[in-house]
Amino acid sequence: PGSAVDLARVVQASIPTFARPGVASPDFEATAYHHVPTVTYASAVHVAQVEVDVGTGGVKLLRYVVAHDCGRVINPPIVEGQVHGGVAQGVGGALFEEMVYDASGQLLTGSLMDYAVPKADDLPPIETIHLEFPSPRNPLGVKGLGEGGAISPPAAIANAIEDALAPFGVRVTETPVTPARIVALLRKHS
Repeated sequence: PGSAVDLARVVQASIPTFARPGVASPDFEATAYHHVPTVTYASAVHVAQVEVDVGTGGVKLLRYVVAHDCGRVINPPIVEGQVHGGVAQGVGGALFEEMVYDASGQLLTGSLMDYAVPKADDLPPIETIHLEFPSPRNPLGVKGLGEGGAISPPAAIANAIEDALAPFGVRVTETPVTPARIVALLRKHS
């Protein structure tokens, strides 16, 4: 705390010097600096379409659309993969993943045998719409990307489930929205 070293000095110190006569040591020269005044955040809208089996509480994701802006898209396949992976993780949080403890505090979902995560067939094709509004805060015009895919799915999916169950007066207020929770909500409101 209270002290700092320029990156150029760190890199220069990490380059080995050559002690043999007549061999020049490699030079490192910093040609540009960029001070980031603040972080840049991506923005996104997620829309889920679901089908709910009111008998079993089962949820099927029919369609999932993400419109996002991560600034300038430098490598489209990487961005697409980042969004799709984030959505898959968010679907897990929305529908499957839950840490369950017994009355004595023992974790009951400590392995993948009993801690559910989404499988490929639990996901619909994810439609991605890339919007590019470059950030003025950095030379590349990029914004953060990783969190946008994972944060929004629980809300989008829970709201889609609530919309599907609107005729029953059900309000979804917690995740994961498991079949058992849906059946309990339907019983409570019938």
